[in-house]
Amino acid sequence: MLKRFLSYYKPHKKIFILDMLASFTMSAIGIFYPMITRQLLNDFMPNKKYNEIIICGSLLLVVYLMRMGLSYFVQYQGHMMGVKMQEQMRSDLFSHIEKLPISFFDNNETGKIMTRMTSDLFDIVELAHHGPENVLITSTSIIISFAYLLSINVPLSLILLACVPILILISSVLRKKMRDAFKKRREANAVINAALESSISGIRVTKAFTNQEKEIEKFSIGNVEFVENSRKAYKSMGQFHSSTTFVTDVFNVILLIAGGFLLLTDAKHFGDYSAFIVSINLFINPVNTLIRFMESFQNGATGFERFVEILDTPIEEDMPDAVDLTDVKGVIEFKNVTYGYGKDDEVLTNVSLKIEKGQTYALVGPSGGGKTTICHLIPRFYSVHEGEILVDGVNINSVTSQSLRKNIGIVQQDVYLFNSSFKENILYGRLDATFDEVVEAAKRANIHEYIMTLPDGYDTIIGERGVKLSGGQKQRLSIARVFLKNPPILILDEATSALDNATEILIQQSLDELCKGRTTLVVAHRLSTIKNANRIAVVSEGKICEEGTHDELISLNGIYAMLHKQQFREE
Repeated sequence: MLKRFLSYYKPHKKIFILDMLASFTMSAIGIFYPMITRQLLNDFMPNKKYNEIIICGSLLLVVYLMRMGLSYFVQYQGHMMGVKMQEQMRSDLFSHIEKLPISFFDNNETGKIMTRMTSDLFDIVELAHHGPENVLITSTSIIISFAYLLSINVPLSLILLACVPILILISSVLRKKMRDAFKKRREANAVINAALESSISGIRVTKAFTNQEKEIEKFSIGNVEFVENSRKAYKSMGQFHSSTTFVTDVFNVILLIAGGFLLLTDAKHFGDYSAFIVSINLFINPVNTLIRFMESFQNGATGFERFVEILDTPIEEDMPDAVDLTDVKGVIEFKNVTYGYGKDDEVLTNVSLKIEKGQTYALVGPSGGGKTTICHLIPRFYSVHEGEILVDGVNINSVTSQSLRKNIGIVQQDVYLFNSSFKENILYGRLDATFDEVVEAAKRANIHEYIMTLPDGYDTIIGERGVKLSGGQKQRLSIARVFLKNPPILILDEATSALDNATEILIQQSLDELCKGRTTLVVAHRLSTIKNANRIAVVSEGKICEEGTHDELISLNGIYAMLHKQQFREE
């Protein structure tokens, strides 16, 4: 863990070394004041050496100007080093997240992932910047100040040193408790972020059902949990700080009394005693700083553990000998495929089907039967447990996921659009396309005319998730995206089921145009839209129960015929 943490310092070695040198020099400068104070009290003032007094004062001023410059460097460049480390960590984390399998996002809330990218990384960087700096400055200050105190008075120095083991003991006893408390506090903060992200994303549903109070109640649960975990964290922190402060205060009293007896026995030690009292904080403060550094260390260490937890999540990887899938014709075959999202949750059982090049193959059946799962398995969003899936006779596990997905276009019921322009959303289909190709794709999807009625045309921002568009416009935009991609294989997963009948007819025209010359797998709710499919399969309880053309399935008088009769009556 430590080795991985230190690896982020490597690109910033020069700044890091300069930062440490500056910090070391600042800690060394701190000893000048008590040294000069001692000399003034013991020699210059009693002997009225005015020139030496002025020289010492001037020297102190120069030294403090130097410390000001060093402090500026440490605060500015040191923090910038931390920011750059944060940038690298954030980039590493985001790049890794982009490579994680879909199953990771099925099991982790967006808000909790966002917490890892924001507050966790901030605490890590605070540790990265202040950690080495604190350790170096405090360690140096402790050693130099204690050596100086020994030179003044050995018995008083040993009394002062005796407080250190007690402080360390208190720290070791309370540290674990404080670490666990702050970890739970961070987890509670992630719960709040997850609830916030969910509530804001679903604000229209909340308002439509007038359930604001319910959302406030749900948010309050996480908020209360955060407060309770914060209470425990700060309680342990309070115990830690109050205990260490009390120990140092007690030893200050002991030193005051011991020093008083020293002066009673020999008044000539007044200068030494004064310098010792002035120098006590040079020793005690860095000791306390080092011990209290455990707070930021716990925050940063906990954040880094959570950061590494995601980095160690296995990414979606191809087989070692995977090759690119090229010159795709579009023949798709399932051979005895079995799959389940969990160990005891089998969604598909021994499914076999074949879709020939250029065919339209439709999947129908009751909800939860496994239709969408079949669609997800073809682009290898999930890996089958048993059996195999072939494209043009090649097992999809033996090809790279990038090359496989480049040859598959997907239009889903739940369209996801980015908060950017029409042009940028269509370009997502093929980033290197020209503007003319974007316009052509929009025309084929029957959305070009609408875009041209807008003041900014293709540069119009559509809002988060396309909130400024109607359902039909969103679907046309997603279809334009696939037109631009121009894949040989097309998957339509209930692409029109959320639309009204009039809009569905218009969208269906765009889809019919999109399907021409492509192997198409269609998941349909309305059977009228797939009546002319080359083959239709009825999927129920994870199995293909019936398969054939529309007329063949009607003549079987089975599940498909029953579904058709029900819809015919409804229509």
